Amino acid sequence: MLALPVQAQTVLTGDRVDGTPVIDKLDVADLAAGQVHRFWFRVTDNAIGQGWYVPVVVVRGAKPGPKLLLTAAIHGDELNGVDVIHRIVNRVDPATLSGSIVAIPGLNTPGLLHHSRAFTPGDGRDGENLNRIMPGDPKSTDRADRYAARLWSQLMRPNADTAIDLHTQSRGTAYPIYAFAGSPRAREIAELIGPDMIKLDPGIRGTVETEMLKSGVPAITLELNRPEMFDRVVIGRAVDGLLRVMVDLKMLAPGSAPPRPKDPIVGDSLATVKTSRGGYATLLVDLGDAVTKGQTVATLADPFGRTIETLTAPQAGWISSIATDPLRDPGDTLMRILYTAPSAAAPATPPRRPTKATRP
Repeated sequence: MLALPVQAQTVLTGDRVDGTPVIDKLDVADLAAGQVHRFWFRVTDNAIGQGWYVPVVVVRGAKPGPKLLLTAAIHGDELNGVDVIHRIVNRVDPATLSGSIVAIPGLNTPGLLHHSRAFTPGDGRDGENLNRIMPGDPKSTDRADRYAARLWSQLMRPNADTAIDLHTQSRGTAYPIYAFAGSPRAREIAELIGPDMIKLDPGIRGTVETEMLKSGVPAITLELNRPEMFDRVVIGRAVDGLLRVMVDLKMLAPGSAPPRPKDPIVGDSLATVKTSRGGYATLLVDLGDAVTKGQTVATLADPFGRTIETLTAPQAGWISSIATDPLRDPGDTLMRILYTAPSAAAPATPPRRPTKATRP
């Protein structure tokens, strides 16, 4: 139920989908405290006049506090974050929570329906990357821009004091648990999560993380291994990390989250290993492995199994992403290496190499 003040900002349309109320705008301040609220947000119309809906869960704490925005599946084939959100909202008791969790487990409805990274309504045209056009444009003639603008203005930005956008790598590739951090506070949040790696990064225009940071909201992008799967180990680690963030924000009592397991590897630059020919790639290193400059990291074979290219690391560092599909076209990326550029200042907490690199 809604506890509606005189000038409520949450807008209920009066519609319901399978019994769940539909909203046109969200303001968590309107919602009754100490409860879990579930809505469909009608983002915009599709080409046949029906709505594109996204699910919204608000865990409104019994006590006042900050608003933590959790978003997932802005790329429709990146699914681990969806289950992370499901587990968090089912685990946290609103009676013991200070503040609100605003969770959106599926931003890109057409992308999810088409198992597509892009915003893909399905009319045969290439879809756009929603995570490059935030905060959108409500007057645009481009449907993805309008969709992004509605998400941003009616749902996401007004309900965020801290934001964590959950991703995985793209199809045919894999990350470890990996965070992008673009400010000192964002780095603190990333370290609380306990990822394998953190990239200190100025961000990319149009991403949820970067646009939140520009608007004054501490935010990170959290990458959770591979697309198109629910990896229970990775999901469990992410849930534990989010609980630590909520303890730090004083949304949960001290002791409500397990301790951070290890220090992450931290870097500020990436070196890329690419093929110069097409063929079948065999990787000789794993995610998280330390490599030296000039070390052989992969080979490329022709259809007869003959080695046609040997690839080496252009830079010392740690393997931060890999191609999981052996079929490579000329110029394809095989892996990336995270390192700290020599001219950059040393991180406040020197990273330590894990005793054994593991593939989460």
